[in-house]
Amino acid sequence: MGKPQGAPIIVRRVKKIEGGHHGGAWKVAYADFVTAMMAFFLMMWLLSSTSEDMRSGIADYFSPTVPVSPESGGGDGALMGITAVAQKTDPGAGDGTDSRQRAEDGAATEADLESLAQTLSGEDSPLPDELRRHIATRITDEGLIVELSDLPDRPLFDPDEVTPTPIMSRLLDVIGEAFAPFVNDVAIGGHVKSAPVVLRDPPDWRLSTGRADTVRRLLTEGELAAHRVRRVVGHADRNPAREDRMDPRNNRIELTLLR
Repeated sequence: MGKPQGAPIIVRRVKKIEGGHHGGAWKVAYADFVTAMMAFFLMMWLLSSTSEDMRSGIADYFSPTVPVSPESGGGDGALMGITAVAQKTDPGAGDGTDSRQRAEDGAATEADLESLAQTLSGEDSPLPDELRRHIATRITDEGLIVELSDLPDRPLFDPDEVTPTPIMSRLLDVIGEAFAPFVNDVAIGGHVKSAPVVLRDPPDWRLSTGRADTVRRLLTEGELAAHRVRRVVGHADRNPAREDRMDPRNNRIELTLLR
């Protein structure tokens, strides 16, 4: 029998796609998704492992709202009349107001700590280089730590003694004046470098404690109220700041303006 007349003829053509399932477009989208998820979980981890003050500091870093205002008041003190108090703008008042006025108990705010750190050791610090090079600051959960350390050519105390050098006396005048406007308590810690030989009666504990107590005495004889000193501790050579335990910069005093 012949083929039926008018029957449809079906032609199947296979369209080949270059690359097939090996194409790279989906990989780009997947990589974007994984990156976004990684960023999300990193952000969640940071939020859970940081304090409210730390998160506020991070936010201010990316969107600064508290300008540091080291303006001179024309004084002749250790800070030469420089105020280390951060200035905030009150939208309702339209002018700068002292941030400490916002703290009911008169304690330093986070902005005050940052401003004080900049005043003492920042690039725009008004202090002379001979003083500023001895100072390092950092803000922790405990408060603002001001570290005063020896330099190879400029010690802060007489060798193996608790007698401060003139440069140390000047530094303590600066710190006392900077801490005076606040009501926060202060902690004092003394550290010393390791001795090159093992001694039968090492002076580390006695020396570090004695130097810390000398700092307490000098500060309270100045502008710091005695009742604000919460603790005075000697750490000997147990917590060096430098890898070389005999580095003279391990001879240091840490003053903490506590939160």
